[in-house]
Amino acid sequence: MARVIVQDENRTISDTAEIRAFLEPFGIWYEHWPVEERLAQDATNEEILEEFAPEIESLKQRGGFVTADVINVNDQTPNLDAMLAKFDKEHTHSEDEVRFTVAGRGLFHIHPDQGPVFAVEVESGDLINVPHGTKHWFNLCEDRAIRCIRLFEDMAGWTPHYVDDGVHSKYQPLCFGPNYMPSKNSVDPIIKM
Repeated sequence: MARVIVQDENRTISDTAEIRAFLEPFGIWYEHWPVEERLAQDATNEEILEEFAPEIESLKQRGGFVTADVINVNDQTPNLDAMLAKFDKEHTHSEDEVRFTVAGRGLFHIHPDQGPVFAVEVESGDLINVPHGTKHWFNLCEDRAIRCIRLFEDMAGWTPHYVDDGVHSKYQPLCFGPNYMPSKNSVDPIIKM
């Protein structure tokens, strides 16, 4: 299940209803769909898209998406660091970024115009969107692996539009264990905004 981490407030939210309530004012959806009982661990990309076809169709209608694919990266992926470097700096997109995590873990940092910078740690079963124009960046967790269904409004996909003087360098880029809660001493005062 996902967690929301508000580092500047030394706060973590792990209750599903509280996560939805926190994210909703920012236009972010959060849903959790069962994966383990629906997919074999070695499922192909095609099997993943077929198994979740009803949910994908619903999302297409809900958000105006025209295509979906599966991205599968791990520490053996060629040029992984170069690929990740495209998304680990604060940026926006001209369309929503929608991810349903099938396996692995990742961390979306969100920098809303109104409100604190926060991170959403996602893992298997978590669906999240980042609304178009929302400042954000993404990091993999320590095992450097994630497999996700992605949805797009344009068949060509999207590109990042980088933010000048982004705040991404002021925040922890890695996921934490399930019981992590930063102490006040571990939060760098430079991070305070």
